[in-house]
Amino acid sequence: MPNLIPQPVSITLTDGAFSIAPTTVISVPDAAPELTAIGQYLADSLIPPTGFDLQVQTNATSVGYISLALVADPSLGDEGYHLTITPETVTLTAHQPAGLFWGVQTLRQLLPPAIESASPQPGPWTIPTGEIRDHPRFAWRGVMLDVARHFFSVDAVKRYIDLAACYKINRFHLHLSDDQGWRIEIKTWPNLTAHGGSTEVGGGPGGYYTQAEYADLVAYAQARYMVVIPEIDLPGHTNAALASYPELNGDGKAPDLYTGTEVGFSSLCVDKEITYQFLNDVLGELAALTPGPYLHIGGDEAAATPLPDYVRFVERVETLVAAHGKQMIGWEEVTRAELNDETIAQLWTNKHDQHIIGRGGPVILSPAFKTYLDMKYTATTTLGLRWAGLIEVADAYAWEPNDLLPDFPSAKILGIEAPLWSETLEDIKDIEFMAFPRLPGYAEIGWSPQEGRAWDEYRLRLAAHGPRWQVMNLNFYRSSQIPWE
Repeated sequence: MPNLIPQPVSITLTDGAFSIAPTTVISVPDAAPELTAIGQYLADSLIPPTGFDLQVQTNATSVGYISLALVADPSLGDEGYHLTITPETVTLTAHQPAGLFWGVQTLRQLLPPAIESASPQPGPWTIPTGEIRDHPRFAWRGVMLDVARHFFSVDAVKRYIDLAACYKINRFHLHLSDDQGWRIEIKTWPNLTAHGGSTEVGGGPGGYYTQAEYADLVAYAQARYMVVIPEIDLPGHTNAALASYPELNGDGKAPDLYTGTEVGFSSLCVDKEITYQFLNDVLGELAALTPGPYLHIGGDEAAATPLPDYVRFVERVETLVAAHGKQMIGWEEVTRAELNDETIAQLWTNKHDQHIIGRGGPVILSPAFKTYLDMKYTATTTLGLRWAGLIEVADAYAWEPNDLLPDFPSAKILGIEAPLWSETLEDIKDIEFMAFPRLPGYAEIGWSPQEGRAWDEYRLRLAAHGPRWQVMNLNFYRSSQIPWE
């Protein structure tokens, strides 16, 4: 069996192979620009390693083509696909374009690891014949990147988006503000980035994204069928904002910039009307830049905000988010407020289960002791933290989402998300090391049927991705739990 991650719902192999050759054509229907873009994405990924001048054409009929097409097959859902491979043709169909894109990721994994090379390799470029029908278990399969504790360049974020897309991750949550830095340009409040974006943990130079850079990141993710969820953490985790504008503080005095790693000490002044004008401006500009339906308002670790004030604040911010046409997401603490039915809670501690279960609203599962990618693998891992425990590759993979909230309606569990906090991370190589090899396991939990998952079998498939990652120059952790090839 091919070493696919996530494991498809159904796969049947036959004894032949399709070979990509210089004459291979990628075929798409007429007047289908979105499918043409997916076809070009496939061509762009195949041209560097093969050295072939692969063309995307409309309605190709010659033997030796890869066909992409939409079909009326609601059983595949919005993200499922059907892949049929014969010695003569590869036919990839889906009910919606996202399914075609995820099918392309499967197709890439069916090719040899050298297909990930940026320069021509000898091949051969064979794909085993057979049939795959596949669709995701959960609609929400996410990763989060904290760009506030340490700032990461646009190119670094794009690299992480590309790596996540390889494993059919479809949500990219950007943690854009915290005590240590404000990372998104807000034109009505320019000092947020001029001052609040000027440092990071450890006192480095920090940085921020201009609105044009943020829009570019969003479009880059969108082309990979990934929805960007921007987060402005409120009312705590706000020292960078408080240091930038004295009027947001209760005493009207701006604190110093903060470069440490403590939490729970900062709070917007929730009694001042200027606070809500500030938030209306920030959320409005961010909503206008974000085509996805969500705004994340944080809400975690607001220890400096008295609970009655916190509840009143969250309920008012929820109305601001709705006024800008977005659906609110908050960390699990927001369930202490009276929320609209559609507001999403992101579970991370299991401390607020009674509020979450009592409310019965939609949830994303990000249990820190299972999904936090910044937790160390072992006691000797040089990067990362360990307050939620050590998370080796097996710990990250061997759990079942429905078991976290056994008394909760499973239909309200939207899916899972793996956050990567950056207190100890400084560059893309650090991101890669903490995300891989754990991220593919989260992708499989989010995509594959529960009954098809088994650690002993998964670890063998995961091992086969090591050579692929080496070709990609990916800085991954060589866990002793995996029999790397």
